Amino acid sequence: MMRNVFALLFILLTFSGFAQSQPAPKFEFRAAWVATVNNIDWPSKPGLTVQQQKAEAIELLDLLVENGMNAVIFQVRPTADSFYPSKLEPWSRYLTGTPGRDPGYDPLKFWIDEAHKRQLEFHAWINPFRVAQDANEPLSSSHIAFKHPEWIVKYGGKLYFNPALEETRQFIAGVVKDIVLHYDVDAIHCDDYFYPYPVAGEAFPDDIQFATNPYHFGADQLEDWRRHNVDLTIQLLGKTIKATKPWVKFGISPFGVWRNIDKDARGSMTRAGVTNYDDLYADILKWLQYGWIDYVTPQLYWQIGHPAANYITLIDWWSKNAFNRDVYIGHGLYRIDAKSSTPEWTQAGQMPEQIRLTRQTPGIQGSVFFSAKQLKRNLLGLQDSLQNNLYATQALVPPMPWIDFMPPKTPVNFRKSGRKLIWEKSDFSNPMDEPRRYIVYKNKVGEQLNEADVRSIYMITEDTEIKLARRKGKKERYEFRVTALDRMNNEGKATKPEVIKW
Repeated sequence: MMRNVFALLFILLTFSGFAQSQPAPKFEFRAAWVATVNNIDWPSKPGLTVQQQKAEAIELLDLLVENGMNAVIFQVRPTADSFYPSKLEPWSRYLTGTPGRDPGYDPLKFWIDEAHKRQLEFHAWINPFRVAQDANEPLSSSHIAFKHPEWIVKYGGKLYFNPALEETRQFIAGVVKDIVLHYDVDAIHCDDYFYPYPVAGEAFPDDIQFATNPYHFGADQLEDWRRHNVDLTIQLLGKTIKATKPWVKFGISPFGVWRNIDKDARGSMTRAGVTNYDDLYADILKWLQYGWIDYVTPQLYWQIGHPAANYITLIDWWSKNAFNRDVYIGHGLYRIDAKSSTPEWTQAGQMPEQIRLTRQTPGIQGSVFFSAKQLKRNLLGLQDSLQNNLYATQALVPPMPWIDFMPPKTPVNFRKSGRKLIWEKSDFSNPMDEPRRYIVYKNKVGEQLNEADVRSIYMITEDTEIKLARRKGKKERYEFRVTALDRMNNEGKATKPEVIKW
């Protein structure tokens, strides 16, 4: 028996060392949420000057790049307000301290420009139904709640748009269209709040709408009716996004458990007290199966071995229920704490192991971290693990072939001039096929180039020329090639090699 235990331990240690020695994947989503509601991440408080807000934004974006991220998920609409000039909703009070007050610049444009400058995708995060965190908080005089009070419901001391009304769905879709039309966002991202989390002893006030417009549902099918209301919202948002700019992605970051197995054979082996399907009326599996969304980011903020919602159980369940859409796992950085009452969150290896397990699980394409500002504090060495191991090499956001699978053409007139490599942008007829960035590959003369190996990548750049860095020591002959990437990260064929002694 003891011999078997040692043999198993040897295998696990050997496999662990082998797995860690393997290069990181070339395509992997790596992002962090930047929450603006209640000034969680940015700005640090209302009322900062424009320059102070911009400085804080740059600090966060640089922090993401430093830790190997390739995308940022920024909350542009936390509570039926805006972080950009909008004719539909007032300026957010989280900017100036006063709802409706112009901050003096366009924060959304600034964030997008600075993110793209750092080769980070920008996902615009909205909360569809939330109107106010406190039913008694002051709202701007121009707020839609005053123009259409019949659209608003009060529940749990907060205000929400009523999901049962076609008017509210159309209004939310109008907000999304406004963002997609006027800004170069890479995705629209919705969080886990659909119908609000249940409040004990309080029924959600939608009985009048159910009675007057039940669709085809019977009197005993209130929950199915609510799910239908959310389905209609998701369908409408997806259609609105694609009709405006077909390359813009649509993602959802739901609560981590769709449904417990005791309620549904398709559910996970969990005992979660709240689930998407039964409590938030969000049938995520349906949205994935029908292709209404492009990616899902379940918020798995539990530790490995959690008795009711084991991280390992849930990554396996989501990977098997992706329906050929991307799955990016949401990790709770805020849980890491040397003084935590949960032993696992006091251990330095908990989060790196979660990332490794995610990477090793087929059908999962990356990770998202809540939240960005947590990377500023001591996370028990996680930043060191990201920068020097897990995310030491750059990764590309995975392509989505169901949106677009045609690669751009090969760069033209590729040539060398001393230590410079120069090429020209190829032509294109479809904006989806426009070359947006380029990968410069290198390999020693006589060795085969492996484009799938990130160690072969010398640089990813938006420019059409680069100057090779000077190297000390003996010079060797290298082959360099260039490929083009379109906005969906489809990669074209490589140029013929140029040989440089370098």
